Amino acid sequence: MSKHTSQSKIKEEKTVPSPAAEGSEAMVPVVEPQGSGAEKPQEQEQPDPSKAFAVELEAARKEIATLKAEVAELNEKYLRKLADEVNFRKRMQREKDDALKYGLSSLLSDLIPVLDDFDRGIASAEGSGNYEQLHEGVILIRGQLSQMLENKYALKRIDSKGQPFDPNRHEALFAEPADVEEAVVSEEYLPGYSLHDRVLRAAKVRVKVPAPKKAEPEQSPAEDAGQA
Repeated sequence: MSKHTSQSKIKEEKTVPSPAAEGSEAMVPVVEPQGSGAEKPQEQEQPDPSKAFAVELEAARKEIATLKAEVAELNEKYLRKLADEVNFRKRMQREKDDALKYGLSSLLSDLIPVLDDFDRGIASAEGSGNYEQLHEGVILIRGQLSQMLENKYALKRIDSKGQPFDPNRHEALFAEPADVEEAVVSEEYLPGYSLHDRVLRAAKVRVKVPAPKKAEPEQSPAEDAGQA
């Protein structure tokens, strides 16, 4: 049955007079049957805003706690790294100070026996009055000291006398013309020393330099013709 037919029947039932009251104008109320007509849509359940807010708040709290833990860990690593760097700098500075303060310990330990030799030589010469023996002892001690410094510390005396003049190794205090082909050290006033390949002190020397050559006199044209 169509919807239109059902509604027509309902209207007709509304206008039918009640049989108990014929001739009366009162109309019998007619109750519309249930199920007729369009059904009302059911209302959808709305989510509770307080529950959603609580879930978001709990998630935010967990994230904040995680971030705080990460920040604390990074801060601890940074402080530990900073402490290591400060300790390293202190240790390097202390080692540098010790190197400057005690760097000559090895050299001085080797020089102490030389001082002992000088003391023994002087005491022996004073007791015996033999200063020739002291002179010989000084020469011997000087040779031992020079050999020790050269062998152990690479301190070498620069040979100067009779050597070609080298401005990097020699300091000329005097220069004199002489019959030489090149500048030559003729006398050494103060010896020079080198450490490995570096000059510690240049030798102070006297130098012979080539004398200027005398110009030969020019011959006149007449003398040239006579010779011819």
